[in-house]
Amino acid sequence: MDEFKRTYLRFCKEVGVEPQESVLTQLQEMRGTAGGSRLDLAGHSLSVDTCAVLGRVLQKDTLFTEVVLSDCMLSEEGTKLLLSGLCSNATIKILDLKGNNIRGTGAEAVGKMLVHNKTLRRLTLEWNALGVWDEAFSIFCEGLASNSCLAQLDLRNNQINHQGATELALALKRNSALQELDLRWNNIGLLGGRAILEALQKNHALVQLEMTGNNIPSDTLKALEQAVEHNMDRQSTLRESRSRSQVLSKEIQNLKEEKGRQVGSADHAAALCLCRTSSVRVGQLQEALNERKSAVNSLTAKLQMTEAALALSEQKVHSLGKLLSQANAEKAELLDRQAREIAKEQEESVMREGKLLREVNSLTEQNLQLKNKVEDAERRCKAQQDQIFELKKELTNTTAELKLRLSQAEERLDMEKKRSKQALDDMDNLRQKEVDHVNRHLEETERTLQERILKLEGLRIQLEDELSRVKAAGVAERAQAEEELGKVRAQVRLEEQHRMSSLEEKLRAARQSRDESQAHCCQQKQTISELQAKNSQQSLEMDGLRRRIEELQQEVIGKEQEKVAEVSRVRVELQEQIGHLQAEKTAQGSLKEKIAALEREMKALSSNHREAMLDKESEVASLLERLRLRESEMQRMREDEAQRASFLQNAILTYVQGSPIGHYSPKK
Repeated sequence: MDEFKRTYLRFCKEVGVEPQESVLTQLQEMRGTAGGSRLDLAGHSLSVDTCAVLGRVLQKDTLFTEVVLSDCMLSEEGTKLLLSGLCSNATIKILDLKGNNIRGTGAEAVGKMLVHNKTLRRLTLEWNALGVWDEAFSIFCEGLASNSCLAQLDLRNNQINHQGATELALALKRNSALQELDLRWNNIGLLGGRAILEALQKNHALVQLEMTGNNIPSDTLKALEQAVEHNMDRQSTLRESRSRSQVLSKEIQNLKEEKGRQVGSADHAAALCLCRTSSVRVGQLQEALNERKSAVNSLTAKLQMTEAALALSEQKVHSLGKLLSQANAEKAELLDRQAREIAKEQEESVMREGKLLREVNSLTEQNLQLKNKVEDAERRCKAQQDQIFELKKELTNTTAELKLRLSQAEERLDMEKKRSKQALDDMDNLRQKEVDHVNRHLEETERTLQERILKLEGLRIQLEDELSRVKAAGVAERAQAEEELGKVRAQVRLEEQHRMSSLEEKLRAARQSRDESQAHCCQQKQTISELQAKNSQQSLEMDGLRRRIEELQQEVIGKEQEKVAEVSRVRVELQEQIGHLQAEKTAQGSLKEKIAALEREMKALSSNHREAMLDKESEVASLLERLRLRESEMQRMREDEAQRASFLQNAILTYVQGSPIGHYSPKK
């Protein structure tokens, strides 16, 4: 640690800056944390000057082989100064930079350090931000690609996206030293996972890869695991072949040494004989060795061919896996799309059905209401017709009674005339006697008759006034009826109740007019009876009254005709409404047909969807069958390769057992 302090003081003197107490205290703390070959500064906040001093110290070869700088709150400039010192270091093998928020400039400095450093074996960069800046991370990947000594790399929680994973895959294609890589808890995604999987087809050194928490599909993760397992199998076979070759070379060396010792210990004659036999044996062994070498070469060639075929099959399996994943993704997309379309169509059909049902219900309700109203109007029309028929019957009865009474009155008048003539003939004498008295009486009767005539004329005037009032009321009722009919025509569907009330009012008015006409008829009957009883000489007035009665009957007939016309108009309007309702019924029928057609289309679409799903499932099953066949072929090729390796091992063992040691022992 005194070396750190001396280096810092020398650095301050070179720069021309006064040494800071904070840096000296940090160096004093570092003295307590360093021990043996491990420099542990975890949790210490290192300033830029402290990092510069550490970089200066670590430029030279030190006693430290492991440096821990986790959670030191390194700045960008401090990281750059520190890692620039590690570029030329040849002793440090483990470096921990966990939790220092390294990004941008720091990532570029790490990449440059990996380019120049030749001894670092393990690098921990967990909980940093290397993947935030794409350019800086690409420089880091370039340094990793050119590095030939780093074996373990920890990049957990570094915000690496699919573009960064692509750059890292390019680096892995060129790197042949990295054996362990930890990429957990980043954001690599599907594209990044595929890029790393392609890189593993060329990189055969990586034997451990962690990819948890990267939003990568399960099939891609399985493919990555299979590629890493293949690399592990390859490395294990290479180690086994190297160990076997070393064992064989040692055995051959031991055989040569034993042969030399045997040749030195035997006598000269035996040596000559042994030399001849050994030369023959050596020639035979050389031939056998050449044969074994050719067999080994052929086996190695076959092994290489099998490896090439295995690589091709793995590529095919990978391509088939890609195709299968694409097919699964397309199938899932199609299923989702079709499910969404079907759900949307079902929702639309449900909405349409609900809307149509609501419309049908409203139309049926309106139809029922209109039917009820039509039935009520028909019942009222029938009641009015019955009332009119009854009124006609009453009028005919009254006219017949009036005619009968008139005929009876005429007969009575005739009888009274005859009786009066007889009385006059009988009483001519009496009249002559009582002429004066009769004249007076006649004068009195004339006065009374004149008074009665005046009264009758007043009655006539009253009747004429009443007839004018009735006519005015009829005209007003007609105008009111016309206004009401205009309102009804303008507002047929909105004011049907008002129409019915107006019809009821009309019926009341008609009843009132009928009652008034009946009252008038009764009054006329009374006046006629009074006139017939009181004076037989008022026939002329009776004729006038008859004419007035006929006029009243004509007016009543006109009112009846007007009522019939109004009833016919109401019927026409009701028929029009019924025609509209029938048109709405036909529209409802067409809507029901459209609903049935839509249901048929939905059934056809569902059947097509099921057929497409069955086709896709059959294709997936065929692809799975092909994949299973490929796996079985690979398994068979591996078994053949293992069998050939065992044959080769047995051949080498038999060759070793058939060496000169076994044939030329010292006892012989």
